[in-house]
Amino acid sequence: MTPSLWVYGAVGAVAAVVTWLLVPLTQRLAARVGAVVAPDERRVHQWPTPTLGGAAMLGGFIAAVAAARWLVDGFDAVFDSPREILGIVIAAVVIYGVGFIDDLRDVSAPAKIAGLVLASSVLSITGVSLVYFRIPFAGFWVLTPDLSALVTVLWVIGMANAVNLIDGLDGLAGGIVGIAALAFFVYTQQLEGHDLLRPANPAPLVAVAVTGVCLGFLPHNFHPARTFMGDGGALLLGLLMAAATISVGGRTRDPFSGQTFFFFAPLVIPLFVLGVPIIDTVFAIVRRARKRSGLATADKGHLHHRLMEMGHGQRRSVAILWGWTALLSATALYPTITGLGDSLVLLGLGALALALFTWFHPGLRRPPKA
Repeated sequence: MTPSLWVYGAVGAVAAVVTWLLVPLTQRLAARVGAVVAPDERRVHQWPTPTLGGAAMLGGFIAAVAAARWLVDGFDAVFDSPREILGIVIAAVVIYGVGFIDDLRDVSAPAKIAGLVLASSVLSITGVSLVYFRIPFAGFWVLTPDLSALVTVLWVIGMANAVNLIDGLDGLAGGIVGIAALAFFVYTQQLEGHDLLRPANPAPLVAVAVTGVCLGFLPHNFHPARTFMGDGGALLLGLLMAAATISVGGRTRDPFSGQTFFFFAPLVIPLFVLGVPIIDTVFAIVRRARKRSGLATADKGHLHHRLMEMGHGQRRSVAILWGWTALLSATALYPTITGLGDSLVLLGLGALALALFTWFHPGLRRPPKA
């Protein structure tokens, strides 16, 4: 027997409330340990801001799992064999620890990757690993155990960095991941309705907990932000979304509408939303290499900078990007819910991506003059 929507709502509410309550405590902790981000030419905030909000998000997620275990009924199947959900919790703690250290002092790229590999390995060892790797319109590949572990690690690293990439404006990453997690939760409910998701699968619980965590964090993080999630929060959200997608798309071979998209959704959405700045970054690297200037030279050519140059403030810029995320998610959910138009999903997503690129590409649309 699967939990009702009311039960899922209660778990999401626990995640939201606990996260919201813990943020002020993390602000005080950040002030004591010096985890405060000062304004500079690469950032758009205007005053020093604490950056340990990810600790509150971790606390909210653990509280949601604890509530599902001891306070509400319906999750017996998930906890009868708790290896997977326990592995997700341990991996979440590990990956937040990596980000926490990075928020206190800059961690070298190899050391950070090593931490991500460790957290990913925890998932793989506890059974949350990719068995089937899906390719759009080409079916799936059955992975050997060694290849499964490797692809799982790469998947988590890619997801974590995708979320970290979009953490550029107040409320942007939290809102985009929250919308993506909610859409993914709706998708898991469609799977459960067609008996394609076993009751012991932890993905719906993880997805609804992530949705609640983001809802609880956003009141503190929306512009003007009183706290940032930091690298710890971004890496945490990436790992949790990776675990949810692995638990669904990576371990079932049963065909279902929209399955391929929602396997890739947490990666696809950030890449579509930030497709322009990614391309701009590639061009910027080439341009700086030709000029023999430093590759790390800061600039303001990213999408959120373009939006603000066009006259949008931080709040409106974030709302626009949230809207794009919701539109992308709705485009994929439509065939999932109706069972119609599978072949149109990628066409619709491509059209939205092209519209996004055309609207914001430098040179195609000039910012208004002051």
